[in-house]
Amino acid sequence: MREYKISNLECPDCADRLEKELNKLDIVKEAKISFATNTLYIDTTDFKKVSSILKKLEPDIKISQKNEDNQKPKLSNIIYPIILFFIAIFLLHFSQINWLHSIAYGILGFVYLYSGKDVFLGAIQNFKKGYIFDENVLMLTATVAAFFIGAYEEAVSVMLFFATGEFLQELAVSKSKASIKSLLAVAPEIAYLKKGNKIIQKKPQELQIGDTLIIKPGEKIPTDGIVIKGESSIDQKILTGESIPLNVKKDTKVLGGSINLQGVLEIKVEKLYENSSVAKIIELVQSAASKKSQTEKFITIFARYYTPIVFFVALCIAFLPPLLNYGSLEEWGYRGLVVLMVSCPCALVISVPLGYFGGIGAASKNGILIKGANDLEALSLVKTIAFDKTGTLTKGIFKVTQVIPHNGYTKNDVLRHASCAQTFSNHPIAASIKEAYIDTHHTHHIDEYEEISGYGVKTICNSNLIIAGNDKILHKFNIPHNNCDIEGTVVHVALNGNYIGYIIISDELKEDAKDGIEQLKSIGINNITILSGDNTYATKRTADILDCKFFANLLPEEKAKIFQEKIKNNTKSAFIGDGINDAPTIASADVGISMGGASDVSKENADIIITNNSILSIVKAFKIAKKTKNIIWQNIIFALAIKGVFIVLGVFGLANLWEAVFGDVGVALIALANSMRTMRI
Repeated sequence: MREYKISNLECPDCADRLEKELNKLDIVKEAKISFATNTLYIDTTDFKKVSSILKKLEPDIKISQKNEDNQKPKLSNIIYPIILFFIAIFLLHFSQINWLHSIAYGILGFVYLYSGKDVFLGAIQNFKKGYIFDENVLMLTATVAAFFIGAYEEAVSVMLFFATGEFLQELAVSKSKASIKSLLAVAPEIAYLKKGNKIIQKKPQELQIGDTLIIKPGEKIPTDGIVIKGESSIDQKILTGESIPLNVKKDTKVLGGSINLQGVLEIKVEKLYENSSVAKIIELVQSAASKKSQTEKFITIFARYYTPIVFFVALCIAFLPPLLNYGSLEEWGYRGLVVLMVSCPCALVISVPLGYFGGIGAASKNGILIKGANDLEALSLVKTIAFDKTGTLTKGIFKVTQVIPHNGYTKNDVLRHASCAQTFSNHPIAASIKEAYIDTHHTHHIDEYEEISGYGVKTICNSNLIIAGNDKILHKFNIPHNNCDIEGTVVHVALNGNYIGYIIISDELKEDAKDGIEQLKSIGINNITILSGDNTYATKRTADILDCKFFANLLPEEKAKIFQEKIKNNTKSAFIGDGINDAPTIASADVGISMGGASDVSKENADIIITNNSILSIVKAFKIAKKTKNIIWQNIIFALAIKGVFIVLGVFGLANLWEAVFGDVGVALIALANSMRTMRI
């Protein structure tokens, strides 16, 4: 899908309508419009034709591939009409000269037409499209009806107040979009490429893998790479949420978007910009707005029915009592207009999506990437969590602590053959074995290699068949042995069908794991389970420290099965993992969470990515989700309650038109301001 900037969208409802119309077109495979970021995502065979159709649907919108700044509304457009309005009111009420009264009415007419020009144009366009229940149509209907019942000054004041409210609302939306844009302003703009003795300035998008970059203090690292020269400390806060700078030196991997704080660094590019951490973060946060929560979908459907119902109620209030000889048409017509004024659900359709997007932005500042508003909402409802153990709750940094040989073999023999078997494996356990066996004179000649998920590896190395893995792999290949119940993380080794010994490897719990689990329990998540492929002893040891339930010795498919059958229990559930073997379970969870060092497969299947690999960041994610949900529902309850009050006051004749406009525009402004609080969670 290609990405375009789309401006002059008035409201989320307009964005939804355009999105639906685009998806009806045969030349469009898929289209999404994000009101929060003014972005159009579209997959089409004929964009030129799509652009012309968009212009017919919404003549005022502009589409471009450039990242244009939001246009702020002009203050003069509202100040001058207000001044003229008060001049007219002064002439009508404090002057006895008739011709001045005529001028005053002329001024009122001009103010009405000038402040209502956007309303008139919007109403005409919507009439043509068959949309008769939007705020423009309702406002035009109400003010024209007010003129007919002789409420001239109120009709003008209502239109002026409405225009002022729209101005303030547009200003608030513009500021909130600017805040969202600032959350995404992490992308580096310049890269300094070293070519021989020359330094060439390039865009990060033009860099190639293997290029050497010069990064001076204060500059952003353009893309992911590895330090080849120099020492410094870098600020990764905007990417990982970690406030403590990271000390880097030769061979340290660094993330694009990080800021170099001290010395000059030379970095070799390891990833193209579009595959870098900073590009992925920006892409995820921007596209998150297009994935709507259930609450947003409900509000859209609710607004579709709520407005015409209230419109019908207003007509009944205006005409039924006079038809039944209970009061005059002027009296009840005025009351009906008051009810009509509060019928537009702007407070909900604008504040709800911006609230969710603010929560997503707040999460990204804390190193938490949430792929959609639907995922943020689902996270707030989670009551059950399952964790992978290795690399998620533990550091995944293994060290060989014991080597136990058998059948006349030495410790060095066991390590040598285990290292040979693990030559092509990148698993942390394999890395620890290769690190423990250091023999520069010995080479491994691999003829065959097979990694058996959940078991271990089988390889032909130096013409020998070597099997290395857990106890299950020995049973799988019918290798006789007497050591089935060994405590700890164990790698058994067999050579040409004979058992030659085993290696015990230890892993450490992450420093924040215990605190993180305790905090999760403190916010109401008490059902926490560990699902691990590791042996029972190692898993139980971790579970006892963290006070969790556990299942051990699980193959990837067994993890997913146990999660579905024994963990979910008809409640919203989350699974947190980091390995390829966790991907099926992550995909099956209501909310799949992938840790920062996870495999690409796990990240692809995950709904949420914790970039800094911290358990405490998972706690932050839950707190942000719950706080965002609370703010959203505050807006919904507040808006409906205030509108309900004004409807009752209007029916009993206790509210006038301009007060009713406050019940519409004022409530929208308050709800919008409340939504912006999610950006500061």
